[in-house]
Amino acid sequence: MYARPEIDGRLLDFGVSGKLIMNALVMYDRQTESFWSQILGRAVRGPLTGTELEYVPFVQTTWAHWKQLHPNTVALVTSERVSDPYDRYYREPRAGVIGETHQDDRLPLKTMVTGAVIGDVPVVWPWAALAEAGGVVNDEIAGKAVVLVHDVAVRTTVVWDSLVDGRTLLFEPDPERGDAPGLQRLIVDRETGTRWQAWTGIAIEGELAGARLTQVPATSVFWFGWKDFYPDTLVYGLDAQFLQPSPR
Repeated sequence: MYARPEIDGRLLDFGVSGKLIMNALVMYDRQTESFWSQILGRAVRGPLTGTELEYVPFVQTTWAHWKQLHPNTVALVTSERVSDPYDRYYREPRAGVIGETHQDDRLPLKTMVTGAVIGDVPVVWPWAALAEAGGVVNDEIAGKAVVLVHDVAVRTTVVWDSLVDGRTLLFEPDPERGDAPGLQRLIVDRETGTRWQAWTGIAIEGELAGARLTQVPATSVFWFGWKDFYPDTLVYGLDAQFLQPSPR
């Protein structure tokens, strides 16, 4: 999700161009007709080439889970369709519409991953590896400590900055509410024992109560969609070193 930029006093309006760059959506703005890459978050052709969009933190999840987190949500509904038109596409092994641009066999093409660029270093965390690690993973990329919270049941992964008030924290699932639904799901930091809401990053009990974790820009995507844009990406479990808190 990106904020709509204001250029020369004009707030840009965006639409779908119908074009693809390496299988990823290309937007256009109606004011200058520049083309913008969804994955890169910047204009790639036209008068605004090189202009960066401002990332807006968001949570990609199921509608049912979102309603648990935000029961008063107002939704824009443009269709009465109840089935997913891409259901068959998810099961097909091929890479998108135009095939892969860069071959990389470290993961199957349609492996679901969460990707981020941290300190100019691209990295992905495969969902299966996050689940195997228990759904809470501490990692460090380019000197930046992060913690990922993952739940495959609601198709959700959030990346949080682990630095709070100048101190790097290590997290693990809360012993009592580490797999609870919605806002009830908690993580706890080993340094202070503070309990945090997993999906909002808000500390609700303990020494750091009232503090809030900062969300790190990230996107959940098929492996083939990410590695074509970032062929030098690190892959959690294969390339990147990671930090796991020792059992208490």
